[in-house]
Amino acid sequence: MKAVVQRVARAASRPGGAIGAGLCVLLGVAEGDDEAVAVRLAEKTARLRIFANEDGKFDRSLLDTGGAALVVSQFTLIAGTAKGNRPDFTKAARPEVAEPLYERFCDALRDLGVPVETGVFGARMQVELVNDGPVTIILDM
Repeated sequence: MKAVVQRVARAASRPGGAIGAGLCVLLGVAEGDDEAVAVRLAEKTARLRIFANEDGKFDRSLLDTGGAALVVSQFTLIAGTAKGNRPDFTKAARPEVAEPLYERFCDALRDLGVPVETGVFGARMQVELVNDGPVTIILDM
């Protein structure tokens, strides 16, 4: 499972939801991922200290700030690019496996108290965001 986590002033997915300050999380599910991986990645995301404290240092998490998360499924994060110029998506989990794990990730964030909005799994979406910093972190489990 891989997540691209962006600290945002605001973000929206159409179709889907919108948030104010918080994190935009692009989430890719790979073959072999399971519920335990989804929960661990959600916990890591919620506790990732990428928000500034009073001294301007990265010392606060989404849980500390009370921010929200916009979580958008993105199987293209699992692309293999070692050979040729066409990405290989064979390591991405099939939709019937990926969707429940995507939902479990979102539920795990909610269980921690994070307000969560989502895109629409499997849909073609337009995602807009204002990256705050910019701060972008890649988490890979």
